[in-house]
Amino acid sequence: MSGFFDKLPIDLASEAEKLSALIHDLREDRKVVLARHAASDEAALLAMIASGSIPEHPAYDDYLSAKALLVAYAAARESLSELLASGGRR
Repeated sequence: MSGFFDKLPIDLASEAEKLSALIHDLREDRKVVLARHAASDEAALLAMIASGSIPEHPAYDDYLSAKALLVAYAAARESLSELLASGGRR
């Protein structure tokens, strides 16, 4: 079975593979943070905090962490898209 990165130049494939791994890790870490409070997303977590259904501490820290992970995830996806679109030329 052929891998996605097999047809790319080695330096581009290496960088794309690292970004893909980062994207995966950020996504999974965000899931873990949200799962601590059975929240589907950051808005749901914030709503639970605001309603008092879960304690503010440490839930608000987890809310901030989930938001930061989501921003980093989006940035990494954008970097990967740009890298692949440019063919590694910068």
